[in-house]
Amino acid sequence: MPKLGMEPKRRAALVDAVIDEIGEAGSLDVTVSKIAKRAGMSSGLAHHYFGSKDQMLIAAMRHILTIFSQRVIAGLADAEGPAERIKAIIRANFEDHVFERRKTSAWLSFYALSQSNEDAAHLMEIYQKRLRSNLLHDLRKTSSRPEKIERTLSALIDGVYLRAALGKQGPDPLAAETVILAFDALLARQ
Repeated sequence: MPKLGMEPKRRAALVDAVIDEIGEAGSLDVTVSKIAKRAGMSSGLAHHYFGSKDQMLIAAMRHILTIFSQRVIAGLADAEGPAERIKAIIRANFEDHVFERRKTSAWLSFYALSQSNEDAAHLMEIYQKRLRSNLLHDLRKTSSRPEKIERTLSALIDGVYLRAALGKQGPDPLAAETVILAFDALLARQ
């Protein structure tokens, strides 16, 4: 008979194991067996909870995005005024926790998976729409060209992040400030 309350603990252990395994491998080239072993359970139990390796990665990305969302919300709560709120969103995208090796590997794997997996593509779409919505909310208060500036900022955030992640540089304290300088320049050109 299964122990009550074990399912959430086992799911969390599998999510952590997915992030660790992908981080160690640097790609999706990991097996459910290795993930399950790291989590201290059988691969059959891992399949029972998630069904497939892809579903495990999607659950891991939901977990990472939840933490990211909490950081964005905290940054927005401390920001005063629309321009500072936009800068808080930009900074949240470049905090140290975003550049943990295991998380950057999960992100890069997730980008690739979203090209071929409908569930991953849907989660990626939610992330991108939320970023767009958060930026536009305050850009409409600060700019006569909010959509254009949002597209530029979103592209800069993704591009600067991907460059740092692929370069395996780890956190770059100047990355957020680079995007913020571009934001300030875009506002000044109105």
